Amino acid sequence: MNDTMLAVRGLKKYFGRSDHPVRAVDDVSFEIRKGEVLGLVGESGSGKSTIGRSVLKLIEPTAGEVSFEGTDLVPLSARAMRPYRRRMQIIFQDPYASLNPRRRVADTLGEAMATHDLHPGAARRERIAELLSLVGLAPEHAQRFPHEFSGGQRQRIGIARALAVEPQFIVADEPVSALDVSIQAQVINLLSDLRERFALTMLFISHDLDVIEYVCDRIVVLYLGKVMEVAPAKALYKQPLHPYTQALLDASPRPDPDARRERRLLQGDIPSPVNPPSGCVFRTRCPYAQDACAATVPPLREVEAGRWKACLRDDLR
Repeated sequence: MNDTMLAVRGLKKYFGRSDHPVRAVDDVSFEIRKGEVLGLVGESGSGKSTIGRSVLKLIEPTAGEVSFEGTDLVPLSARAMRPYRRRMQIIFQDPYASLNPRRRVADTLGEAMATHDLHPGAARRERIAELLSLVGLAPEHAQRFPHEFSGGQRQRIGIARALAVEPQFIVADEPVSALDVSIQAQVINLLSDLRERFALTMLFISHDLDVIEYVCDRIVVLYLGKVMEVAPAKALYKQPLHPYTQALLDASPRPDPDARRERRLLQGDIPSPVNPPSGCVFRTRCPYAQDACAATVPPLREVEAGRWKACLRDDLR
């Protein structure tokens, strides 16, 4: 029995001129199983948010396939996409920009339900109160405007809006990066509780490796629009197989000040997606690069059961 909810195959998203495009996402493939939280991690500019928006067709992919429970969404018209809009929702990164400052919370949540003809009349008010309670807010907050809330409260409203139409799949696009650290923990725990309660499937996007480790079942590591490694979370943190993943983990702070470890810190910045390096896009910053890395694009291949990497070298551990 196939338990795959979302399958992405050869996804590409280019911006700008067709003869010299910005290759934001370049031939990305992965799957998400029902009930799973898949993490998408990488530096700023690696294409994480572009993938999240392309999967939901908030921006149109340049090429590739996005299959939701067996249906390719890429060729669908806006009308044909409408039923899938209810089943697939997003939590945006910035809780200050994602809410309309001129609309009360009740109107924001009610609009989502009205769009899909859910909970008409008095039932809608009851549903709004239920949603607010669900995310840790009071029913009377429904009559307030966004500027009357803190950042953490606004993100809870954003989560309630995503849940309003009872989705199966949620893209969480860096949902805690704009929040204070103490509030981050509350929102992360809330998302974990909601996942268990509603059997949600998630694509969780973040640059914070500690958050990704806590929340996700499997992890996709991105660099300059390409997948470098895919692995179960525990296995990846215990023993990363790709040099880029190793460098990301080495750069992540650890709470033990007495811990000693080898640190393989990267030099320089991520290259421009307008003019990416030939061959392996990571080679210009990789301490293990060889001549062959400039000539060959390494395929994403399975090197152990359930573990994939895009690297020509198998002698790196």
